[in-house]
Amino acid sequence: MIVRKLSRASTIALLLTITAGCWSLNANPNASQPSGAGSLASPTAGAAISPSVPELPSDSQPTAPSASPLSPSSSSSASPEANDIEHTLDAMTLKQKIGQLLLVGVEGTTISEETKQLLKQTHAGGVILFKGNLASLASSARLINGLKAANAGSPAPLIVSVDQEGGRVSRLPKAFVEMPSNAEVGAANNAGLTKQMGGLIAKELSLLGFNVDFAPVLDINSNPNNPVIGNRSFGDNAALVTKHGLAEMNGIQSGGIIPVVKHFPGHGDTSVDSHIDLPVVNKTAKQLAKFEWLPFKSAIESDADAVMVAHILYPRIDPDAPASFSKIIIHDQLRGKLGFQGVVFTDDLTMGAIAKNYGIGEAAVRAIQAGGDIVLVGHGYDNGKLVFDKLVQSVRDGKLTESRVDESVERILKLKRRYGLTDKAIPIPKASDIPNDRIEKWKEAVLSR
Repeated sequence: MIVRKLSRASTIALLLTITAGCWSLNANPNASQPSGAGSLASPTAGAAISPSVPELPSDSQPTAPSASPLSPSSSSSASPEANDIEHTLDAMTLKQKIGQLLLVGVEGTTISEETKQLLKQTHAGGVILFKGNLASLASSARLINGLKAANAGSPAPLIVSVDQEGGRVSRLPKAFVEMPSNAEVGAANNAGLTKQMGGLIAKELSLLGFNVDFAPVLDINSNPNNPVIGNRSFGDNAALVTKHGLAEMNGIQSGGIIPVVKHFPGHGDTSVDSHIDLPVVNKTAKQLAKFEWLPFKSAIESDADAVMVAHILYPRIDPDAPASFSKIIIHDQLRGKLGFQGVVFTDDLTMGAIAKNYGIGEAAVRAIQAGGDIVLVGHGYDNGKLVFDKLVQSVRDGKLTESRVDESVERILKLKRRYGLTDKAIPIPKASDIPNDRIEKWKEAVLSR
């Protein structure tokens, strides 16, 4: 059966009609807000998941998410959405704008006064949580509710993010059934099952109040000596990684969570772990375009919302900066050649690749100058404050223009609105709310292939 697709203009008009007025300032945290990605009441959370796991042919291709308020869209300057975002941006102070560019890690399993002060002083637009923050089902939800409450009065809802890939990169509490690695999912080679994985992950994250997942991994594991990617990748060839990366991305989107595809331009051919030191890859842009870029190119063509850029130096492309703050790689290649218009995150600036070789504050400034939008500072409250102060000072000194900051803030606000982010507290979930039975059935289907 051939289905006629709506034109992009028609789709945009439909989306704007649906979404107009669904997201507003956080100035009144007690005002009635729509259920967003971080709410159990979200009508789309887990929508891609059915109680049974269908047996699909191995060559089934992922389908793009259907048009909905969660589907990526552009907006015309005359639309109510654009006017609302423009009004929000105009009302923001410089420090509030800089805060939207900052994603910080927090300490502990409960929200402390120190954490509240960090969010207040830096106006951070988002946080990232790690396994050490997520002790139990109830405590994790309470922590996230507390973080959102601490964001009261901010101009936009808080991003609450996590690395939940499945396999060895899983941050959720022990109450959640562990998922197989991406390599095992890729070996099963069933795009329908992979899309279900994305939907299941989205359902898990929604239960706790998360709204952003740093997944899927689009790196092609072409180097057998790679110490950091390995079985986090779906495989060692571009077609397999593209097929399953897009399927997972679509599944996450359909569950109301923002997926961040990673690690552009590709971390699969490195022999150094960027958590420890700076990898160097001696490939040209033409070589990357024929291999590493392919999954990212397809994801962008399929409306990827956000991309994480890696800490890798490509001396034949830009000898002066790793990808995470290279203007050539972010502005000229990712945004220019590949046409990406969404939100660009850096990888964690506290990783060894940056901390050992560059100043964290200077790296943050250069990342925004290069066309990045959100700098990730995963560890150390002092590091978060340093980066915030450095970004503010760089605008005041003229090193970073406020118009460049505004471009990023506008992209961030659009993304938050598109997914209906809210700081509304979620009900504390029970163990019976976790879709563990469905995950077990899904695992059986994957591992039996």
